[in-house]
Amino acid sequence: MARKKKPEKEPNLERWLVSYADFITLLFAVFVTLYSMGQTDKKKVDQLIISLRESFNYSRPGSTPRPALVDTGDVRVVPSLHPETIAPQEEKRGAKVHAESKDFQRIKSSMDWYLAKHGGHDKVSVEITRRGLVVSLKEAGFFDSGSAIVRRDSLQLLAKVSESLRDYKNAIRVEGHTDNVPINIPPFHTNWELSTARATNVVRYMIDRYGFEPKRLSAIGYGEFRPIVDNGTSEGRTKNRRVDLVLMSRENEKGEP
Repeated sequence: MARKKKPEKEPNLERWLVSYADFITLLFAVFVTLYSMGQTDKKKVDQLIISLRESFNYSRPGSTPRPALVDTGDVRVVPSLHPETIAPQEEKRGAKVHAESKDFQRIKSSMDWYLAKHGGHDKVSVEITRRGLVVSLKEAGFFDSGSAIVRRDSLQLLAKVSESLRDYKNAIRVEGHTDNVPINIPPFHTNWELSTARATNVVRYMIDRYGFEPKRLSAIGYGEFRPIVDNGTSEGRTKNRRVDLVLMSRENEKGEP
């Protein structure tokens, strides 16, 4: 007796829904990824890049800090450096871009993050003014009282400041300031001389160690005559003793010689 054939199953006409659902899920994932990429916080990305570079001890070519400025005992207004204390000068290179307002903000954000991470806010402050980006090196962090020599323990911080400003075409004014307490400690007989020597030493560091183009830099000593707060208190005098590095805006560069 012949075996009966089983009845054939009816084709599933809704099977296409499975493939369609998979396609929609993948398409949704693509759009979520694209949206996430478009909403990336650039500031956090910059911070991540800096953190990774520090973790792997990575630096750009030509950005290796050079040996410190050292006090050789010379008592001239701008202390001299013996040849053996100066590493071979890095090759000078032209800056690439001219910093605008958005660049000032990016540099400030990067430096504020670095200062917060390394506890440098008591030594350096950064602000954006109508003149441009102003980086203030506080005397207590960078100079001994009555001295124009940059302290050895602050050279790494000065290196960070120099690296942050090096790749821009803007003119940089390095301005020395003091309080109004008279000084007469050889070789500095006035606050004019002390403030000018400090500014000049910072300029020499930026040129000799980090290859800044000399034509971009100027050193100015204002002595006690450009205070940012009243000199009537100890706290005020402390704030006034500083060296300002001003990365000048395009508009204010017009007044430079």
